Amino acid sequence: MPRFARAIGIDYSGARTPTDGLPGLRVYLAEGESPPVEVRPSPDRRRHWTRRALAEWLAAQLRDGPPAVIGMDHGFSFPLRYFAQHGLPLRWSDFLDDFCHHWPTDQDDVSVDMVRRGQRGAGRARMGDARWRRLCDLRAGAAKSVFHFDVTGSVAKSTHAGLPWLRFLRRQLGERLHVWPFDGWDVPEGRSLIAEVYPRLWRGRLPRTTQSPDQHDARVVADWLWEANCQGTLADYLNPALAPDERAIAEVEGWILGLR
Repeated sequence: MPRFARAIGIDYSGARTPTDGLPGLRVYLAEGESPPVEVRPSPDRRRHWTRRALAEWLAAQLRDGPPAVIGMDHGFSFPLRYFAQHGLPLRWSDFLDDFCHHWPTDQDDVSVDMVRRGQRGAGRARMGDARWRRLCDLRAGAAKSVFHFDVTGSVAKSTHAGLPWLRFLRRQLGERLHVWPFDGWDVPEGRSLIAEVYPRLWRGRLPRTTQSPDQHDARVVADWLWEANCQGTLADYLNPALAPDERAIAEVEGWILGLR
């Protein structure tokens, strides 16, 4: 019997503001015997998800529906160098509160670029260095730093846009949601799970067809999560073979689900 009733793959986007529809923000759902299908914000396929609408949809789905496993492709935390640079305690919940105070990218009229330019928030007091990479980024190989903006394959903007919505989901859902690995490496029965993923690990498992790159990434994430869930191998990935010191680092910096 699968641990989770559904798998949701999300290809995230940090463009524009939380209330702008974004063609790069894509969601795929896998359940039952069917292949993953795209979930749209409305029957009108010309409309695209906003970050706010997606967070509210996820909150409703996880509050009222059966447990799901969700993979989202942006960083869930920052390198240890960032914590040391800014004198922050090594607690993820405190990190989120501090980040959201300086980078209020969940406010309707605020974009990541506005904060970077000093027009909103106080992001210049909480900057990182593009040379700083997390342990999981190094283990993944080609994964870029969460501070490496304005380059192909960057996750910096999506990370700085997405972190406040993780806090939103935690506050909305409480113990219904397990944010891995910050809430622990083992997920209690009956809870939904959300984790950071890296679609590049699985891009070759499904043909691209006519999908956009963003659609394809969301689809392969949902497909891999659902297969691992149904085959019983997901538990192995939730407890990667890390040395004690590596595990302690990952409990602060986060880990990419799918890396051993």
